[in-house]
Amino acid sequence: MASQKCKQGLAEIRALENVLDGCKLDLTAVDEVWPNLYIGNVALAQNRSALKKLGITHILNAAHAKQGSIGDESYYGADFVYYGIPAEDTGKFDISIHFRSATDFIHKALKKKNGKVLVHCIMGVSRSATLVLAYLMLHQRLTLRAAIQQVIQRRPIYPNRNFLGLLLELDTQLQRKRMMCPIL
Repeated sequence: MASQKCKQGLAEIRALENVLDGCKLDLTAVDEVWPNLYIGNVALAQNRSALKKLGITHILNAAHAKQGSIGDESYYGADFVYYGIPAEDTGKFDISIHFRSATDFIHKALKKKNGKVLVHCIMGVSRSATLVLAYLMLHQRLTLRAAIQQVIQRRPIYPNRNFLGLLLELDTQLQRKRMMCPIL
């Protein structure tokens, strides 16, 4: 039974990877993937003048305290609201423990007048994309597949298999809850 469930999960992950592979866009420093919600790389995140030019007000760093990521509250000062998550882009890191806090940060920021959020990691492909997908699922009520399709229209992303598995678990939980109580 557990082996069958594992095979089914792997098949679902492969199907999602096929959807992700369908994105033919080139990777850029930053892309708006939802109104006022951007995914970007660390180089852009560390360019305060470029952030101001984009109108970014809030920064969610999914690679907080990682080598190559110097951003933190003291770096950004009062110009930006900062939130850092020290996520590892590995097959073992449980990024799902940060889904609620990260997505609530994004949601509150987007509700503010003129709020614009940059979610970044090092490349802007796996950790940051995973948190944006979780936001679209938790706060915009999209399924995982719909969230992926939304994002890849604007930016090539590729959450690692571990992260895709955690997003699939979230998707399953949300689908179950919404079947029992449609207003959730």
